[in-house]
Amino acid sequence: MKKDIKNSISGGTTILKTHGEAIYYQDVFTDEKCLEIFQKLASEIDWQTDKFLMFGKKVETKRLVAWYAEENYDYKYAGATKKAKIFLPVLRDIKNCVEKVTGEVYNSVLLNLYHNGDEAMSWHSDNEREIVKDSSIASVSFGADRKFKFKHKESGEVVDLILESGSLLDMRGPIQRFWKHCLPKSKKVSKPRINLTFRMIENF
Repeated sequence: MKKDIKNSISGGTTILKTHGEAIYYQDVFTDEKCLEIFQKLASEIDWQTDKFLMFGKKVETKRLVAWYAEENYDYKYAGATKKAKIFLPVLRDIKNCVEKVTGEVYNSVLLNLYHNGDEAMSWHSDNEREIVKDSSIASVSFGADRKFKFKHKESGEVVDLILESGSLLDMRGPIQRFWKHCLPKSKKVSKPRINLTFRMIENF
């Protein structure tokens, strides 16, 4: 019988290997498990709209977000401070699988729910002071496949890949200091996607 989560994950594909590493694991979770996890996350997570300041005006996104961790850590980004809710069992299960693949440990996760391809994420780096410097950030995707882009801050080099449902992207080393990334809009995507980025943070 096909297992829900694969016990043996083949070696990942190296997407970036200069100024940090980005390693892509295509199918960490089976299709059946992806559907089960997506449904649990959609119904159990305390989703909220994201609010931030843009040109002095408060903007509220259609994209939904949530912040969970081992403790009630604060996390500041885009001019807002979020206080973490404690990990739910479904998040711990995903985290345990991710840690087996990457060999790293994470104490928090930022979740994003994109309803369709009209909802996106602009160019940015995950380099907030709370994140342990040069630590692994593991991005897990469930739902619709979406294009993901890296852009080098100095050379302007752009690298594209498709983040598939059940996949894991391990970003580690100084990658956040030298590269930006984004999730561009797509008219071709009509289905929702949930993304989780597991992090190791320090609570100052």
